[in-house]
Amino acid sequence: MSQFSHIDEHGKANMVDVSAKPNQVRTAIASGHIRLQPATLLLIKENQIKKGDVLTIAEIAGIQGGKKTSELIPLCHPLLISKIDVKASITETGINVQSFAKCTGQTGIEMEALTAVSISLLTVYDMCKAVDKEMCIEQIILNEKEKK
Repeated sequence: MSQFSHIDEHGKANMVDVSAKPNQVRTAIASGHIRLQPATLLLIKENQIKKGDVLTIAEIAGIQGGKKTSELIPLCHPLLISKIDVKASITETGINVQSFAKCTGQTGIEMEALTAVSISLLTVYDMCKAVDKEMCIEQIILNEKEKK
């Protein structure tokens, strides 16, 4: 098993020093799903959820969440993000969310992509909690990360 990079020689939490790493273009794609009742999906499709347009608001919330990642996760580096895109789409069982994040920097952007998906799904949950007591957020995964 490899050693954790966020722990110092004394076993204490430690922000990794990336200053010696080269700047590279880094991208990440993440996705997730929220399972919803058919009646809830119908309300979303017909824009009848009282809090508003669920898909658009979830996408915007995901972008905002991705930009705030270093404020939410203690040992994440603040990054100069060049792009975050979040797409929410209705499926037979709920809503799928996919995010794309990009930066040029010394460390990866996968946490921003994962946070964007998570916040987007949590926003759907918040907007629909009054009408669906069986929602389930699932399958939040990092699909791809790359550096060039």
